[in-house]
Amino acid sequence: MIFTETELKGAFILDVEKIEDERGFFGRTFCQKEFEKRGLETQIAQANMSYNKEKGTVRGMHYQVAPYQETKLVKCTSGSIYDVIIDLREDSSTYGKWIGVELSEENNRMLYVPKNFAHGFITLEDNTSIQYLVSQFYTPGSERGIKWDDPKFGLKWPIEVSVISEKDNSHPYYTS
Repeated sequence: MIFTETELKGAFILDVEKIEDERGFFGRTFCQKEFEKRGLETQIAQANMSYNKEKGTVRGMHYQVAPYQETKLVKCTSGSIYDVIIDLREDSSTYGKWIGVELSEENNRMLYVPKNFAHGFITLEDNTSIQYLVSQFYTPGSERGIKWDDPKFGLKWPIEVSVISEKDNSHPYYTS
């Protein structure tokens, strides 16, 4: 795996290092030793997936509060997404900053999302699936959300939002 740290300290883009032959390719999408070497979370409590029927579907922006903060490793397994994370670590030099990364079936990229980051995405194609490896169990009482168009962060979605759940659209604007 090839780890590239983003401008948000502790958040990484991971590219699969492909071993190719006439059959296709083989590559690792998780290695405990490689993650430990970089000081990254290795515990996996849950493996989750989401399927999204329509292009323009937004899910997010989600996070869990202490003591149930989640680290996520996100991979798009079919279709493509614009994956967005926001740094909510108040002691961070990049607090309140965000990045967006295209993850797709084609590029096989993954995004490592540290604890205390909000996470969400918009689908860029119909019939898009995402897989998440998550370090904590889903804990409803610790679940939080930020409205996808919160002006505090100025998120720039690359396409128009056409589908969003009532729950996600009802998230409040962020207050620290």
